[in-house]
Amino acid sequence: MGAIDCYPNSKLKLQSMFLHRKSTNLISKAKEVALVAHPHIMPSPTIRSSAANLTRTMAAINKDGIGVDPRELDAIFEQKRSLRSKVRKALKNMDPILRSQEDNAIQNIVVESSWFKASKSLCAYVSSPALLEVGTSRIISEVLSSSAKERKKLYVPRVEDRNSNMKMLMISSVKDLIEKSMNILEPALVDSDGNQREDVMQASDPVDLFIVPGLAFDKSGSRLGRSGGYYDLFLKNYQELTKKKRWKQPLLVALSYSVQIIEDGVIPVTPFDIPMDALVSPAGFIPISGAALRRCE
Repeated sequence: MGAIDCYPNSKLKLQSMFLHRKSTNLISKAKEVALVAHPHIMPSPTIRSSAANLTRTMAAINKDGIGVDPRELDAIFEQKRSLRSKVRKALKNMDPILRSQEDNAIQNIVVESSWFKASKSLCAYVSSPALLEVGTSRIISEVLSSSAKERKKLYVPRVEDRNSNMKMLMISSVKDLIEKSMNILEPALVDSDGNQREDVMQASDPVDLFIVPGLAFDKSGSRLGRSGGYYDLFLKNYQELTKKKRWKQPLLVALSYSVQIIEDGVIPVTPFDIPMDALVSPAGFIPISGAALRRCE
C-alpha cells in the first residue's frame, strides 16, 4: 500500500528519521516537533521555539553524523514539493484505458520474472486507486493463491502513526486486510484467532524482495515518495537489520507508470533517501544496481 506515503509531512519528520536514536533529549523534542507538523494542532510559542531550534540542529546533521548545509536541504525540499505537484497532475490526466493497460503490463512483468518466482518472502504494498498507484492486486493474488507448500511469505504495510513509522505484517488472505481512511487497505494487527501477525522485523528469515511504490523515479535509482518518509525510514531500518543478522540485502523494485519515470538528475535527493535496485515500467524490467543485474542473469 503506497498509501503510507500519503500523510502530510514536513522536513522535520524526514530529517529526524535517523536522529531520534542519537539521544533521549532529541526524541523528546521530536515529539514536540510532531505537534508543529500536525495539521490540526496549534502549538504554543514555547513549542514553536523548541521546534525551530531542533530544525536547525537536525538540518545540520545527516544520517552518518556529517554536516549538511540547511540551506541546501531547504532548496531540495522545495524542489521535491514542486516535482510532486507536476507528477500528481500528470497521473490525474492519464487516460484510464492507458492506465489499465500499463497496470496489466507491469504486473505481468513482475509475476513472470525469474526474480519474483525465485523469491521466498517479500514485502509489497497494497495499491490504492485513490493515490493513483500502479496496481498490485494481481501480484498479491499470485502469492496468496499458491498452494500452502509453495506459497511465499507476504508482508504488507500498516501505518503506525504520523511520524513515518510503519510495520510490515504477514497476511495469508485478502480477508486479512481492513479498510482504513481513503479506502486504503491495511492488515489487522491480529488474525481471526486473535493471534498477533508476524512482523517482518521479528521474522526468523530474511525477505528477498520489496515491491515499492512512489510518485516518481529515474533510471539511476532515485525515488520520490509522497512526502511521508515511511518507506525511506522502514527500508533503512530493515537494511540495518539484515547487516546485523548477516543476511543478504533484499532487492528493492519500484513499480512505475511511464509518466512517472523522470530524466536522470531531476529528482532531488537527500542523505535520507533510499535508492532503488530496479524499476518495472510497461516497457520492461530496468535493472539499476549490481544486485539487480545479477538477478537478471
